[in-house]
Amino acid sequence: MRRPKGIKTKKSVAKRFKITGTGKVMRMHAGKRHLLQGKSPKRRRRLGSSVVVHATDVYKVKQAMPFSH
Repeated sequence: MRRPKGIKTKKSVAKRFKITGTGKVMRMHAGKRHLLQGKSPKRRRRLGSSVVVHATDVYKVKQAMPFSH
């Protein structure tokens, strides 16, 4: 039996990025997994928030998530 062809979502991208209702692509900061003792509390708080992906990368992310927009 052949599998039906079709577009698929890149699951690695779907786990890392979220698309907002207005179409913006959000991502989390890197660097909050380990070695947190040497980072200041202000820096740790900032790393916990999400930010908008840079405009040059938005197209690539959206191409990898065809059903999100």
